[in-house]
Amino acid sequence: MSLFKDFTLGIEEEFQIIDPETRDLSHRKHHIIENGAKFDVDIKAEMHQSVVEVATSICKDMKDARNQVVKLRRIIAELAEKDNLKIAAAGTHPFASWEEQLITNHPRYQEIVNEMQEAARSNLIFGLHVHIGMPSRDVAVFMMNSLRYFLPHIFALSTNSPFWEGRDTGFKSFRTKVFDKFPRTGIPDVFNDASHFDNFIALLVKTNCIDNGKKIWWDLRVHPYFNTIEFRMCDIPLRVDETLALAALMQAITAKLFKLMKSNIGWRNYDRALIQENKWRAARYGISGKLIDFGKQEELDTTTLLMEFLDFVDDVVDELGSRQELENIKWMLKNGTGADRQLAHYYANDRNFNSLVDFMIAESYIGL
Repeated sequence: MSLFKDFTLGIEEEFQIIDPETRDLSHRKHHIIENGAKFDVDIKAEMHQSVVEVATSICKDMKDARNQVVKLRRIIAELAEKDNLKIAAAGTHPFASWEEQLITNHPRYQEIVNEMQEAARSNLIFGLHVHIGMPSRDVAVFMMNSLRYFLPHIFALSTNSPFWEGRDTGFKSFRTKVFDKFPRTGIPDVFNDASHFDNFIALLVKTNCIDNGKKIWWDLRVHPYFNTIEFRMCDIPLRVDETLALAALMQAITAKLFKLMKSNIGWRNYDRALIQENKWRAARYGISGKLIDFGKQEELDTTTLLMEFLDFVDDVVDELGSRQELENIKWMLKNGTGADRQLAHYYANDRNFNSLVDFMIAESYIGL
C-alpha cells in the first residue's frame, strides 16, 4: 500500500466574469450559478457577483485532478458563453473598479461586509486553493508547521496579478497586498499539535473574533471540517496546466516532508517573520527576484531555489503520478509566470488594457 494513499487533492479556482464588449468585469446579473445546477459539479457564488468559484470533488490522484479541473473550467466557460460573457483566470482584473462591483445577496457575505467594511468591499481578488488529504489532524498540524517554509517559493510561481485599478503596481502579485487588509492572513504560526491548534480556534470563537474556523484565512491552514490541509496563498494562474503544476508541487512537497517524518527526520521550523520576508519578495518580484535560503543565510535567485525544490521532491513524484504536471514548472520558469506574461503583453501592445484582457481570456481557455 502506498505511503501516500491519504494524499488526495481538492482544487478550487476563482474566475473573473468578463463582459467581452467592455472587457470590464461584468456589471450585470448572470445565470452561471443557476444554469450550473444541472451539472453534477460544485459551482459557487462569491462575495462579488463578478466572481465565480468552482471546486473539484476529492481527486484520488493527479490524473483525476486533471480531468476534473479541465472539465470544470470548460463548463464555466460554456455557462458564461450562454450569457454572452467570458471567463478570465488572473489574481486581479487590470482596470476594474471595486467600488462599482455588486455584492452577492447572501447573509454570509452581508455579514462579512458589515464586519470588514471597505476591506471586504475592495477584496476584488481571485485565488487558487488546493486541499491535500491527511491521515490525521495531528499529522496535518505537523505538516502545516513544516510546509510554511516553502509557501513563498510556490507562491512566487503563481504570481498573476500585476495590475490594480488601471495601474502597473510594480508587484507581481498585488492580490496578496489587497488580501493583507483582512485579519488572520499570511504565514501561520507554529502549533505543537492538533489540540494546541483546536484550542486556539476555540478561544477565537469564545471571544467572538470568529464564528467558525473557516474565518482563519492563512496562506496554509488545517481545514476546520475536512481532514485536509489547505494551501490558500496562490493567485489563480492563467492556464489550466499551471494550476495543475502548482497543485502537483503542493502535493509533492507534502508527500516528501511526510516521508521524512516517517523516517524521524524533521524540517526546521523558522520564525514566521523570516518566512514573511520571503513572501514579500515573492509578491514583489515573482520568480525574477531572489529569496533567502535561511539555512545558508544568503540570497539566491528564486529560479535556482525552485530547481533545487524540484530536485528535493523528485523521489516521490513517480509514486504520486505527477511527473507530467511538474514538468510544466520548468515551462513556467522559462516563459514566466502569469504576471510576467501579462506585463510583457501590456508593454508590447502600447499599454492597451483591452488587448491585455483579450490575452488573459485567450490564455485562460488554452487546454480546454
